[in-house]
Amino acid sequence: MKRLLILITSVAASATVIAMIDRLQYPESRKVDFVDDYFGTLVADPYRWLEDTESADTRAWIESQNALTFGFLKRIRERGAIRDRLTKLWNYERFSTPVAEGGKYFFTRNSGLQNQAVLYVADALNADARVLLDPNKLSKDGTVALGPWSPSPNGRYLAYAIQSGGSDWLEWKVRDVATGEDIGESIKWSKFSGASWTQDSEGFFYSRYDEPRPGEELLGVNIYQKLYYHRVGTSQSEDVLVYKRDDEREWGFGGIATEDGDYLVIIVWKGAESKNQLFYKRLRAGDSDVIELIPNFEAEYSYVANDGNIFYVQTTLDAPKGRLVAIDIDNPDPSNWKDIIPEGVYPLEQVSCVGGKFFARYLRDANSLVRIFTKSGNPDGTLRLPGLGSASGFGGRASSKETFYSFSSFTTPNTIFRYDIVSGQSSVFREPQVDFRPSDYQTRQFFATSKDGTQIPLFVTHKRGIDLNGELPTLLYGYGGFSVNMTPWFSVSSLVWMEMGGVFAVAVLRGGAEYGEEWHQAGMGSRKQNVFDDFIASAEWLTENKYTNSNRLAIQGGSNGGLLVGAVVNQRPDLFGAALPAVGVMDMLRYHKFTIGWAWIPEYGSSENEDEFQTLYAYSPLHNIREGVSYPATLITTGDHDDRVVPGHSFKYAATLQAAQLGDAPILIRIETRAGHGAGKPMSMVIDEISDTYAFLVKTLGIRLPKGFGE
Repeated sequence: MKRLLILITSVAASATVIAMIDRLQYPESRKVDFVDDYFGTLVADPYRWLEDTESADTRAWIESQNALTFGFLKRIRERGAIRDRLTKLWNYERFSTPVAEGGKYFFTRNSGLQNQAVLYVADALNADARVLLDPNKLSKDGTVALGPWSPSPNGRYLAYAIQSGGSDWLEWKVRDVATGEDIGESIKWSKFSGASWTQDSEGFFYSRYDEPRPGEELLGVNIYQKLYYHRVGTSQSEDVLVYKRDDEREWGFGGIATEDGDYLVIIVWKGAESKNQLFYKRLRAGDSDVIELIPNFEAEYSYVANDGNIFYVQTTLDAPKGRLVAIDIDNPDPSNWKDIIPEGVYPLEQVSCVGGKFFARYLRDANSLVRIFTKSGNPDGTLRLPGLGSASGFGGRASSKETFYSFSSFTTPNTIFRYDIVSGQSSVFREPQVDFRPSDYQTRQFFATSKDGTQIPLFVTHKRGIDLNGELPTLLYGYGGFSVNMTPWFSVSSLVWMEMGGVFAVAVLRGGAEYGEEWHQAGMGSRKQNVFDDFIASAEWLTENKYTNSNRLAIQGGSNGGLLVGAVVNQRPDLFGAALPAVGVMDMLRYHKFTIGWAWIPEYGSSENEDEFQTLYAYSPLHNIREGVSYPATLITTGDHDDRVVPGHSFKYAATLQAAQLGDAPILIRIETRAGHGAGKPMSMVIDEISDTYAFLVKTLGIRLPKGFGE
C-alpha cells in the first residue's frame, strides 16, 4: 500500500512536467513473428530484423527515429546555451602522461577543441615538442582516431594504430620519428591489442584475428585470436605467427617483451574473466617453445618486471585483494613463490617497476593510495596525492630516474606530475587551466545501505551552499561490472551539469573491484541483482536525504552501465524522472552472438545454459519491459558503428519501450552515424551529444537554468 501511495504521489507531482511535453507519435516499428524456445520458455523477438544494422529497412528506421529525436531536441530553447557553455569550458589544454624512450618524450596534447588529441615528441623533458602525428588530418569529420601507440626502445620508430568511425578494429602503421613519415606497411584486422617492441627495436608483437567475411566486419563473432611478430619494413604477409590455439576458439593473447630482451611473456585471456594464464618464450634461443608457466584460469596474473629468471607477477591467487609475488621460472610451483608485497587491507589495483622500485596503487574506499616499495618488498614511503581522487601512470624502465603520473578528482582537472625517484619529490609537469573555481564545489562520500545490508559508497558533488530541499535535479551515474572501478574523475560535462544547478552522484556498485575480487564476484552471474539493488538503494538515499525526488532524479550509464539503467528502470519505474542508457547491453539472451559478446559470458552467464537463462531472463532490459506501464522519460544513445555492443541492442530496446509506454514521457533514441562504442569519438560529436542529453533533461525534468548561466 505504501509503495502504491508513493507511485500515485509521483504521478501527480509530475503532471506539470509532463504537461510541457506533447505526446509523441513514434515511427512505426514493424513486428515479425519470431519466437525462440529456451528450455520450454517461448520468448518472442518481434524486432529481430533490427539486428541487421545495414539493411535498407533498418537504415530507414534509423532515419525516422533520428528525425523524431532531433525534431524534439531542436525545440528546446536552452539547448544552445548548454552547448555554448560546454564548448567554452572544454576549450582548455590537455596532456597525457609522457612516455620516455630512447632519450625522447612522447605525449598527446589537445589544444582545447580539437576533435582528436595530437601526438608530440620532444628531444628533452623541457625542450620544444614537435607534432609527430595529427589524427585530425586523417579525416574531414574527425572520425579517424589515434588508437594504441608505442615508441621503439631506441626512440627511432613509433608503432601506432588508427580506428575509423568508432570501430574497435585497429590498423597498425609504423612512423619514422625523425622524419615524421610512415614507413609504408599496414597491418589490418587487429583488435584488443597493443604493440610490444623487441629491445633491438627491429619489430613488435601484436594480436589479430582472421579477416572477416565481407559484410561481417561489424557483426561477426571475434574468435581464434593469434599472436604475431612484425618486423619493421616488411609487409603483413611476412609477419611471423608466434602463437595460436586452434583447439581454443575463445583464447586471446597479449605479448610483452621483457626489458632485458630475453623473454616474450604471453598473457592468455579468455573472455572478460578476471582470470588468465601466463606463458613465456625465450627470445634468444632461436625457435624456442612456448612454456606454460601458469597453465590454468584460477586467478588474475599481471606481469610486472623480471630480474633474469625471476618474474614479478601481480596476482589474486589466494589473495582476493591482490599481492605481488616473485616466481623463479625454473622452479615455478606456487609453493616456491615468494611474497614481495603481501595482500593488505586495501585492494591492490596496479603495480609497476620503475627505477628499481615498485609503485603500488591501492584503492581506499574507491580513492587512490600509492605506496612505494624496494625490490625486496620493504616499504619505501607513501606518495602524497593532492587529495581524494584517482592517480594513474607510473610507467618507465628499470634505469629510469623519473616517472610521471596523473591525478584528478570530481573538482580537479587531470594534472600531470613528474616524480623524481632519487629525491622522492613530486612536481607539477602540466596543469590545465579550466574556466571555473574548484573552491565553489564540494565532493562528499556517503554510504547507502543496499537491500542485503551491504554499504555502498556514494560520491556526491555539487556547488557549495545548496539548499537540500528535495527538489534539486540530480544525475546518478553507475556501472557495476567487469571489475571496472568507479573512482573520482574530472569531467567538463558534470561541471556544466552542476552549473545548471544540478547534483552529480556516482554510486560505487558491486561488480567493480573497488574492494577486491570478492566485491566483483558479488555483482556477477547469478548475483547480478545485487548491482541493481545497490543502484536503487543509492537513488533512494538521494531522495531520503533531501537532495532530490523521483521527478528530478535522472540515471545514466553506458555499456554494462546501460544494462544497469535499463534493468532498474524496469524494476522501479516510479523512482526516476529520466533515464539515459548509452550503448547498453539490452538483450541478455542474444548478446553473446555478436562480435566480442561471447567474452562476457563469464560475467553474465549464457542463455544456452538453463539455470543461467532463468537468471538472465529475469532482468534482461529488453525482456522485462511491460506494456501499460508509465516509464520515465528515456533518451537512448548509440552509434551505428559500435562493434563492441552492437547497436541492435539499443534498436530493439527502443522499439519495445516505445510500444509499451503508457504515459506521455518521451522515449527517444539518438543514433550517431560514423560513431561506435565511445573511444575515439570526435570532440564535436561529444559536445553535441552531451548538449542534447542535458537539453533532454531540462525539458523532461522541468529544469530552469540559473540566472546568468554560461556567463
